[in-house]
Amino acid sequence: MDASDIDCFFATLQAANPQPVTELEYTSVFELLAAVLLSAQATDVGVNKATRRLYPVANTPAKILALGLEGLESYVRTIGLYRSKARHLMATCQILVEQHGGQVPRTREALQALPGVGRKTANVVLNVAFGEPTMAVDTHIFRVANRTGLAPGKTPEKVEQGLLERVPARYLVDAHHWLILHGRYVCQARKPQCWRCAVARWCDYTPKTTAP
Repeated sequence: MDASDIDCFFATLQAANPQPVTELEYTSVFELLAAVLLSAQATDVGVNKATRRLYPVANTPAKILALGLEGLESYVRTIGLYRSKARHLMATCQILVEQHGGQVPRTREALQALPGVGRKTANVVLNVAFGEPTMAVDTHIFRVANRTGLAPGKTPEKVEQGLLERVPARYLVDAHHWLILHGRYVCQARKPQCWRCAVARWCDYTPKTTAP
């Protein structure tokens, strides 16, 4: 994808969705962090179903700790890998209480020091909660970046670096959301829906698919 095409690509996505937001439900930075931690290898829909039950009861690090591990597991057991995620969330809450006054830190280093929080999760929190121009490369963004020719790379970090270099600065804060939503609903894994794709003309993928 040529540099001139990239601007048209994102201008079109922006026009269709001027203020994109995450599909995870949250009302605080901690709720966002917990939801993203729980969302690994799970759907946002599934995580939202669990947190709708959990957050009215426990939505701060101290309240999660008060539940105890078994109590927390009872709320998140519908999510895949819930046992390990519950352990990570409990350990994260302990660190937040003991080292950060119960607040979510604003640096990548401090976020990635939390159990269960990798680079992708840290990037989501930095971008969504704090408005930083980071790029959280999940399976959708990895696929779209490679398939379209926007930022080809063999690893998520290579794709992340390529996107940070190639996406115009004016689109960077929202680009993460546009690419995830595009991958989730249009540029899908098994068969991209090129026939209804608003940015197909600037995409390197061939051959374009047709409607079933």
